[in-house]
Amino acid sequence: MAQGFLPAGSSDFTVVIPARFASSRLPGKPLADIAGKPMVQHVYERALASDARRVIIATDDERILKVAEGFGAEVCMTLPGHPSGTDRLQEVARIHELKDDEIIVNVQGDEPLIPPSVINQVARNLQVSTEAGAATLSSPLTQLEQIFDPNIVKVVADARGYALYFSRAPIPWARDDFATEERKVAADACFQRHIGIYAYRVGLLNHYVTWGVSPIEKMESLEQLRLMWNGYRIHVAEAVETPPHGVDTEQDLLAVRALLERGQLVDSLEPDEKTVRA
Repeated sequence: MAQGFLPAGSSDFTVVIPARFASSRLPGKPLADIAGKPMVQHVYERALASDARRVIIATDDERILKVAEGFGAEVCMTLPGHPSGTDRLQEVARIHELKDDEIIVNVQGDEPLIPPSVINQVARNLQVSTEAGAATLSSPLTQLEQIFDPNIVKVVADARGYALYFSRAPIPWARDDFATEERKVAADACFQRHIGIYAYRVGLLNHYVTWGVSPIEKMESLEQLRLMWNGYRIHVAEAVETPPHGVDTEQDLLAVRALLERGQLVDSLEPDEKTVRA
């Protein structure tokens, strides 16, 4: 697995923050108050602290538009009903006439604690990984219950840092260590948890919206497998800083509020796998 923070490079990338009002588990969460600011503003400010030359909030909701413009954000109104967040990113790229070789980093609108360092890392990794159409990050997995948790997505990469496969299953399968009920994680095990931040080349996004759902993507319910099914490489590196938990539920929201109101960030919070949402 590729590791570390690549040397400082070009800041010629754009961050897009998809922000939807509708959410099955927490409706209206981009506007949820956290320490006196809407959640999407925290995300936006963290993206501004990265080396991105431009940060755009992408939404299909007038309420989010009004609030985001109120705190000075650049906002792009997109169509409702996109099947995925990747489709929404492509619409932003099309509206702003971005060129095929330009890089977009998707920062989800429910990540108010995302470190700017990982935004820079994933963008720079894609800039230097010329064979890849996309880049993402991972972190080591050492707990057996997490390795076998289907809600935690695992990734295996080759020696050059290109993804071989993503799965909700335990991969790679430790044949000897998992042979009995007394399963264990060896000290030299190489399990990696996928962290759901992506950088894309715009040209890939333009192809992506023309593809149908791939069989492996449907089986695993993992959108990134569509890229691999269609022959695109995804660069993977260990994150230089593990992103804290995002906000999926009311409980998550309360936890993040408590951290920010105390002015504390806790590294021990586990990152949560998220596929890119519409």
